[in-house]
Amino acid sequence: MHTGESVLGEPDLSLIHALQLAPRASWTQLSAVLGSSPDTLARRWDHLTEGGWAWSSLLVARSRDSTLYAWVELECAAGAADATAIELTDDPYTLGVHQVTGEADLVLLVVCPDLYALDVYLAGRVRRLPGVLRSRTQVVTRLHNRPYRSRIEQLAPGQVRLLTDVTGGEKRPRQSARPRMSLTDLDRALVAELAGDARRSAAELARQCGTSESTVRRRLDALMAAGALHHHCLPAPRFSGRPVWALVTADVQPLEVSSTVAALSRLRHTLLITSVTGPHNLAIATWLRTVEELHEMTSTLVRAAPTLRITGTQVSLRTRKIGAQVLGPDGRRTHHIRPDVTI
Repeated sequence: MHTGESVLGEPDLSLIHALQLAPRASWTQLSAVLGSSPDTLARRWDHLTEGGWAWSSLLVARSRDSTLYAWVELECAAGAADATAIELTDDPYTLGVHQVTGEADLVLLVVCPDLYALDVYLAGRVRRLPGVLRSRTQVVTRLHNRPYRSRIEQLAPGQVRLLTDVTGGEKRPRQSARPRMSLTDLDRALVAELAGDARRSAAELARQCGTSESTVRRRLDALMAAGALHHHCLPAPRFSGRPVWALVTADVQPLEVSSTVAALSRLRHTLLITSVTGPHNLAIATWLRTVEELHEMTSTLVRAAPTLRITGTQVSLRTRKIGAQVLGPDGRRTHHIRPDVTI
């Protein structure tokens, strides 16, 4: 059973893949790789973003020692799930809002500075919503890869090499080499602006933030070099060919976690792998082509890591928020929520 359709053609997917690899490459640089004129590429991207078919966003790449992620399941009163989900999409602390099958009505991916802030947010905000009956929280003890870091893999290997040559590649220092970087007020303003559109020009950002273009470029270069920014460029899932979000929970012996995560990370599927507290110790999020593919996916997980024991599955009936982006009733992006960059 198909729950969505891909309305994005190969040129669209190639452009999105290129922007995943080189978020702020110029249209001229991309033209050399994609074989279309800069004006054509700019018009195509405007069409995709204005129509809500795709987006490019920059958020703060939160370090492990300064950020807490959690999966939060909510049970809602009859008929209250829609209103509760809409309410929660407006919160900067929610990076994912999914209406799901199973015992819970909603699954949230929440990000907070620490356990205290998570408790304040859940007790003072989430549990006070009139539609919420019960909540269950699983704290992420380890984020094994970043959310929404998926690749479309549309470009040919030769095009990827050419894009790397043309743009100089992604200048990412190794994780261990990244110092903790304190954000300035200007940095916070830049991130807030780029959360909605990572391709806003330095001139536009300078006007918006009341500074010079050279200062904007210098701060963005510094943030990128320090690994302080997390870029994600995605098509709207409903129209990407993989419209079905699923969360798989599983158990694995503690001494097997490292090898299991390594095995799962080698799979071609897009997976967000998290170690969690609670009755199971892994929660794995993925995007599927169809609901039926969930069985194939769980079988693939177990084949890759035979010690893995699947304990539960949930499928999203509707995804309302991805990162900072809010999705409308038809699955297209409508707007973004300015992130809390003080985290």
